[in-house]
Amino acid sequence: MDLTLQQLRLVLAVHDAGSFTLAGDQLHLAQSSMSRTVREVERKLGITLFERTTRNLVITPEGSEFCRVARRVVEAFDAGINHFEGFLAGSRGRVRIAALPSLAAILLPPVASAYRAAHPEVELSIEDGMSDEVLQRVRSGAVDLAVTVVPEPLPDLQVRPIATDRFCCVFPPSHRFSEHRRLDWADLAGQPHIAFDPTSSIRQHAERAFAAARVRPDVVLESRNITTVAGLVAAGLGVAVMPGLVLPLIQFAGLEHRALGSPEVCRRIAVVRDPHRPLAAASQAFMTAIGQAQHSAEASPPETTWL
Repeated sequence: MDLTLQQLRLVLAVHDAGSFTLAGDQLHLAQSSMSRTVREVERKLGITLFERTTRNLVITPEGSEFCRVARRVVEAFDAGINHFEGFLAGSRGRVRIAALPSLAAILLPPVASAYRAAHPEVELSIEDGMSDEVLQRVRSGAVDLAVTVVPEPLPDLQVRPIATDRFCCVFPPSHRFSEHRRLDWADLAGQPHIAFDPTSSIRQHAERAFAAARVRPDVVLESRNITTVAGLVAAGLGVAVMPGLVLPLIQFAGLEHRALGSPEVCRRIAVVRDPHRPLAAASQAFMTAIGQAQHSAEASPPETTWL
């Protein structure tokens, strides 16, 4: 049946007002226009919606059922348009973020908290993964944005640097390194080393720094998990190198750290998106929230600098 939304609204107005004249007054339409519209709907439906007398307008059983259906349709349409207007304004919709575990745990929570306070009706999801996994999710469109470490140019993606963190050596308080005010990568030569898994961006940065310092680390154990590496170091099995943003995650282990120099190595942390996929307003607002966090952050994690 080819009925318009406007026709449904007019029929409901007549039903609710109980009069063509009153309904017309409410909608600023002539009584004759209202009557003509209802007759056209009745013709298309092949039923009588209202029994007309000189004094009364009585809804028929068929008309009553039709009005129940029409009201659901109109309310659903209005709710959908209301949602869509919110989507366009950035107050509704969803934002999907992928991030490295350390960034998801340390960098993003205050941003997400401020964003949710300003956009309570937006569905926000944050999923963590290794660097290659995070970038793949952006490229596939599985997420809208990624917050990750970008060690090299990504010509197919848009990269907006937001922070850097410096690499440090972590060790138990009883280790002789606790007597040093600073350490260089060369100082780690001959030390049992707890390394991250080769798929980790931390491991990749560390290997380049060791190569630049002409040091070959004595790797005794490997792990993909940050807390596992910290636990192994705390047990005295070796030292490890970690970037500054990881340090808050290993406080349980009671380790000390020293920033590493010569060469000084920093990770570049960035928001990454696919420039070929237009961002919805809600996602653009999340990028704005990250920018606000950069400018309002009272304190950064150790060895970490907002750009």
